[in-house]
Amino acid sequence: MPIRYIEYQQIDKLKWDTCIDTAGNGLVYAYSFYLDTMAKHWDALILNDYEAVMPLTWNKKYGINYLYQPFFTAVLGVFGRNISESVVTDFLNSIPAKFKYWDIYLNNANRFKLPNYSLYERMNYILPLNDNYEKLYANFRNNIKRNIKKSINLNCIVKKNIDIADVIILAQEKSKKFSPVTSQDHDNFKKVYCYFHQQKKAVTYGIYSIKGQLLASAAFLFSHGRAYYILVGNHPNSKNYGASHLLINAFIKDNAEQNLLLDLEGSDVPGLAFFYGSFGAIEEKYAGLKLNRLPLWMKWFQK
Repeated sequence: MPIRYIEYQQIDKLKWDTCIDTAGNGLVYAYSFYLDTMAKHWDALILNDYEAVMPLTWNKKYGINYLYQPFFTAVLGVFGRNISESVVTDFLNSIPAKFKYWDIYLNNANRFKLPNYSLYERMNYILPLNDNYEKLYANFRNNIKRNIKKSINLNCIVKKNIDIADVIILAQEKSKKFSPVTSQDHDNFKKVYCYFHQQKKAVTYGIYSIKGQLLASAAFLFSHGRAYYILVGNHPNSKNYGASHLLINAFIKDNAEQNLLLDLEGSDVPGLAFFYGSFGAIEEKYAGLKLNRLPLWMKWFQK
């Protein structure tokens, strides 16, 4: 197939975003503004006249070009209307040889057994919200229901459209000890959030104690029939209040009976997987791909 490698400057952003808009597997992470903001650099593979596309998010270290997954970008891969095993294979085969090291995640529609590539399984959790709230609530595990009731009994308050900066502050406090996400990454995400919020495709939620302390917070983005639970900030005290349980419950209640998937963005971490599954969320598998074509003397390379 005529797949072309195109450097960033030559990408037609209008055609690119139209492809993502109409792709059967389109996701918010693949829009040009999202990639412009969150990726250090990105180029593209393009089939014909933007019939299918694959962003190549890359960086350079020690003179080596490598592909990587930007923060707050759960998956990328090949996007289009008719994605098949042969299409994905042809795209991967078309990645230029100058990218010596790959560490990327491919979207759920790219999950095939590819003979020349060793894909490994990763896990996402999604919750369809098309049922009424009573039915959705009935599928919650008892521990979720108990924590929601506890939060209500403690007079916690749900607020929408809180300042994104407040969500980021809590997220930074929570992640600074164990996460490589930087302040610049959070600043970049703030730009993404504001961009989508202006289009009425983003919302924040906060759970406050009766004394006005922000206990739990989250930012959601909307695209392609999905609501992405994409940035989460919880105060250390939030567990004592069941605050994060109340937050997700509030979002589900507000959006019940809509043709919408709540995309919880993970997780391979057993505790988080159990937490998301406790809301009735179901598994959505996707693929990770690592490839090392470095010379022997650089096999130790880490991005």
